[in-house]
Amino acid sequence: MDKFTTLEGVAAPMRIINVDTDRIIPKQYLKTIKRTGLGKGLFSEMRYRDDGSENPDFVLNKPAYRQSKILVCGDNFGCGSSREHAPWALADFGIRCVISTSFADIFFNNCAKNGILAIVVSPEDLEKLFEDAERGSNATLTVDLAAQTIKGPDGGTLHFDIDEGRKHSLLNGLDEIGLTMQRGPAIDGYEARLAERGWA
Repeated sequence: MDKFTTLEGVAAPMRIINVDTDRIIPKQYLKTIKRTGLGKGLFSEMRYRDDGSENPDFVLNKPAYRQSKILVCGDNFGCGSSREHAPWALADFGIRCVISTSFADIFFNNCAKNGILAIVVSPEDLEKLFEDAERGSNATLTVDLAAQTIKGPDGGTLHFDIDEGRKHSLLNGLDEIGLTMQRGPAIDGYEARLAERGWA
């Protein structure tokens, strides 16, 4: 997967709580096992009207947010079913970072496995980020994973916590297979020792 080091971009504000994975990517898009092409279905029930036309009131359809790389979201984002298609759809649309006060555990872990940084902040910090995001394309956020900071358009900086293992994986672009491959020499050595003992 792509490395996540520093991300600078427009953040789209979604002041909605309990956005579940069915709202992120509705069930009719789950027929594929490919990670590409799902961006068109991202938030489709909110992005599009019944006739297929765009809903101009939805944040990602507004000109300022069409190229957003960051989502600032309400509490409990990614709840509901455990579909991995949700982070796939976000990534295919171009979202690399999601910020909220809390996430559903499975969605939170699936984000990291697919190169998306999910950041947990306090309600007070989230409100500051909402205010920045609501300024539109004139205001960008800069997320620095190594430093664990989010810098606002006026230079204000917030610090966030992250598990060291998750941070290592994202910084180096390593999914679970990549992490295993890093331990290749140790695995080979173990297998060789088993063979010498006649256990292989």
